[in-house]
Amino acid sequence: MERTAPPREAATPRSADAPFSDVSGLLDGMPRQRGPLETAVAGVREEPAPAVAPRSRTLRPWRLLPTPTGTPFTFGYATVLCLTSLIAAYADPALVHALLQGSSTDMAHLVRTPELVLIGSALWVAGGVTSPFALAFVLVLTALERRIGGLRTAGVFLLGHVLATLATEVPVGLAVLAGHLPDSSLHRLDYGVSFGVAAGIGALAGLLPLWLRLPLLAGFGWMLLQDLLAFADPMTNWGHLIALGIGLATWPVVRRSYAARPRPARA
Repeated sequence: MERTAPPREAATPRSADAPFSDVSGLLDGMPRQRGPLETAVAGVREEPAPAVAPRSRTLRPWRLLPTPTGTPFTFGYATVLCLTSLIAAYADPALVHALLQGSSTDMAHLVRTPELVLIGSALWVAGGVTSPFALAFVLVLTALERRIGGLRTAGVFLLGHVLATLATEVPVGLAVLAGHLPDSSLHRLDYGVSFGVAAGIGALAGLLPLWLRLPLLAGFGWMLLQDLLAFADPMTNWGHLIALGIGLATWPVVRRSYAARPRPARA
């Protein structure tokens, strides 16, 4: 008896999702669904990526003031200025006048002891701790030191103080030698931190965004021009403008220092 083979089923093409056709619970027409078998083989459940926390924009007004650890140069310098201001306010007037006269950066003292008077004149605040330049000293040097460090802030301050002093006093000495000014012009009382503060304002403006830089320079420049036009103390007023220009000239250096300064890590 001849045995015949059972008829074969017609071969049907399988799609790419054929391995999942026998798995129940899948939706038709939805590609790459993970079935029970595939889930068990994977053994690991995919976790969503953690959301990135937004940066904190909390205002911290105490950072406007100097601190011993954050801004040691400004803090120490401000402490010295407070002490000398107390001496100027409560000591014997004759003693105060002698101290100020010995610290004056007039041409007579610059010729004899330039290093002593250039340093000594920067230890006093004209007008005391309530003067506008005393307030500007604290705010401007604190902001500048937080951006470029204490050593570079001291360099900007001294550069403005020394160069602006020499730029205003040397012409006086030359004018006296030429006979255009009397000899009494060599003995004027000149002291304070205003030249260094003006240079600090100019340097800080280069590190601020444009919407802060323009009002700062416009407001301070207008104040200096008004003082110059009043002609009350033209040498000092010209010194402020020169010191501001010195601060503006430091922009390339302070910007490189600010860019190279490491930033604190954010959580």
